[in-house]
Amino acid sequence: MKLHSDRFALPFFRHSLIGAAVLALCAGQALAVNPFVVKDIRVEGIQRTEAGTVFSYLPVRVGETFDDEKSITAIKALYATGFFKDVRLEEENGVLVVLVEERPAISTVDFTGTKEFEKDVLVKALKEIGVGETKIFDKASVDRAEQELKRQYLSHGLYGVKITTTVTPIERNRVTVMFNVDEGEIARIKHINIVGNKHFSDKELRETMALSTSGWFTWYSKADQYSKTKLTGDIEALKSFYLNRGYLEASIESTQVSITPDKKDIYLTVNITEGEKYTVSGVKLEGEMFGREDELKSLLLLRAGSTYSGELLTESNKRISDRLGTFGYAFANVNANPEIDREKRQVAFTFFIDPGKRAYVRHMNISGNTTTRDEVIRREFRQFESSWYDGNKIKASRDRVDRLGYFKDVTIDTPEAQGTSDQVDVNLTVTEKPTGNFLIGGAFSQSEKFTFTAAIQQANFAGSGNTVGIELNTSRYSRTVSFSQTNPYFTDDGISRSFEVYTRTTRPPALNIGSFTVKQNGTRMSFGVPFSETDTVFFGAGLERTMIETDATSPSRYLDYVRKFGHSPTGIGTATTNSLPLTAAWQRDSRDSAITPTFGRYQRANVELDLFGDSKYYRAVYEQQWYRPLSKMVTLALKGEIDYGHGIRGTRYPVFKNFYGGGIGSVRGYLSSSLGIVDPTNFVDALGGAKRLIGNAELQMPFPGGGPDRSLRWFGFLDGGQVYQEGSPIRASELRFSTGVGVSWISPVGPLKLSYAKPLNAKPGDRLERFQFQMGTGF
Repeated sequence: MKLHSDRFALPFFRHSLIGAAVLALCAGQALAVNPFVVKDIRVEGIQRTEAGTVFSYLPVRVGETFDDEKSITAIKALYATGFFKDVRLEEENGVLVVLVEERPAISTVDFTGTKEFEKDVLVKALKEIGVGETKIFDKASVDRAEQELKRQYLSHGLYGVKITTTVTPIERNRVTVMFNVDEGEIARIKHINIVGNKHFSDKELRETMALSTSGWFTWYSKADQYSKTKLTGDIEALKSFYLNRGYLEASIESTQVSITPDKKDIYLTVNITEGEKYTVSGVKLEGEMFGREDELKSLLLLRAGSTYSGELLTESNKRISDRLGTFGYAFANVNANPEIDREKRQVAFTFFIDPGKRAYVRHMNISGNTTTRDEVIRREFRQFESSWYDGNKIKASRDRVDRLGYFKDVTIDTPEAQGTSDQVDVNLTVTEKPTGNFLIGGAFSQSEKFTFTAAIQQANFAGSGNTVGIELNTSRYSRTVSFSQTNPYFTDDGISRSFEVYTRTTRPPALNIGSFTVKQNGTRMSFGVPFSETDTVFFGAGLERTMIETDATSPSRYLDYVRKFGHSPTGIGTATTNSLPLTAAWQRDSRDSAITPTFGRYQRANVELDLFGDSKYYRAVYEQQWYRPLSKMVTLALKGEIDYGHGIRGTRYPVFKNFYGGGIGSVRGYLSSSLGIVDPTNFVDALGGAKRLIGNAELQMPFPGGGPDRSLRWFGFLDGGQVYQEGSPIRASELRFSTGVGVSWISPVGPLKLSYAKPLNAKPGDRLERFQFQMGTGF
């Protein structure tokens, strides 16, 4: 078979089939075309398309008879490919000649004037609707793309957008597509008018809406930019507002959105019918309750005589369903049927309970773990395959996986297993977060300027669940090199093992008058034994060698230490001691998340005891964190810590084991480690203490415009605390307090916390530091 391609000139043939084919297509009937046996097939006019592609769409092969029916079929098939703008068929001495004119291909798609959207995002979106590099150019698709762009801009409040599309032919039958965008000014909500509200003010109702007029933070939250999606959500929020306050029949009758001729201002009107306020006259249960009617009735939040609340009704349904779920009834259905008495403005509810069939768990599926191994997640499950469905165990599984701290988000759903009526699959989906962190911390003050520390830590090393840390601290005050490793499942029973090898050198801050050096080399190992779902006890031991160097300017406590252990009458010189600390600790963690907790409690008690070393002492630490949601958007977080240390057998508590206070993690607004008494020889250097009392309270809220990243939050706080010396009583009058605001975020390089604090009762001599930040620490 001979193949021939001519890109530009098409030869003249004596016998043409084009007319017959076109007439047949238009008239829908077969015209008499002299059939002939195809001796060869030749394709002309192709530039990018392979001849073989054309042959594959032809209904005839060499040696077969070609007639009018096959000519119509061939032309239809070639046009249907979308590759060609024109198709002709001709016959020349028994050779079937296919003449085509290809549609141009899109070489590039570009944009000018786009500020609201990233170009890469637009290119990807348009390619999905047929307008993209290497795609066949189709004007209809380009028109649709232009309209889709306009729609996206309108959804962002840019009602004055103008888009013009330029298509430029280039060599090799290709075109470039350029979208020229004039975004114009953003149309903002000028006024929200609420009509029909009698019992609640416009202000109260507007506060429930996501849309608002321009304000202090709308430049970031974009709440003053109208969108239909936001308005739909606001309509539901207004309905819920009324339903939760007894207005059972409240409804949003209509909404009107108008825009000024210059397309800069939007006016929104919401028409409300409030109806009457209802109280609950009675509540009863019906259906299959397995003899647990009193237990299930105690779960109801609606009570006779109380004001009706849609939120309490929904929560009551959920609590009963969840309770039945703990017995294996995964498909329990609870419906509340209202009986409305409009004359008395009362409503009675009958809760119909249908537990359905008792269900088994077929499969426990995990997805989204691109780094973490399945076994690391699966060993946290408390719900098992081929066992009865248990809602509490499924929730505990989700919470335990979330508390690992390896994931940004952990979600779980329980769809019915296909093809069965008594089985479910449990699907757990995680979103990995960076677990290799370069941790930095610092602060800025007029006196110290900028201080800096750094460390490297890899939690969930290679997806194994183990934590490996290498700390290289190069701050102005200390140098640390340490290696640590934690295996949370050292045994299959969940016993953990941690060990650390370290060397530390500590010097006083630059503002201190006294000078000293503390060098510590040591190692420690501990084991954690879980004895309940939330409780773990730890046992450990260590070996530490401490060397203290002093000079004439050193604080008195360090001079005293060198006098005793360095046998120096003046206290100037070097003292070296060895310690063998034994540790015991207890931890209880019932938080719903280790990263961004909103509910639960964390407690830890730790005792360190050294009976056999040179510095005989004990120190105890008790910490508690408590989280409760005050609303869907606000979480109250409370933290308290009390620490106590004391020497044994007449030995003074070692100064290098002192507790310190001030800064992020204790009392913000005061210079880090500056609280407590100062050296009596210079009245400047903070010495820390053997006792410490710290309390923090935070109101945590999602940061406006934070989107799905739930770790981005801002907070208001109140801190209080102080450090006390061994033998000194804890006096409330000596506590220091501060208040302020801050932002926290689990950033790609580690947890970040910024705060600005105002000390409330600073005393003369206190070192203040209003702005502080730290990366690599949590609340």
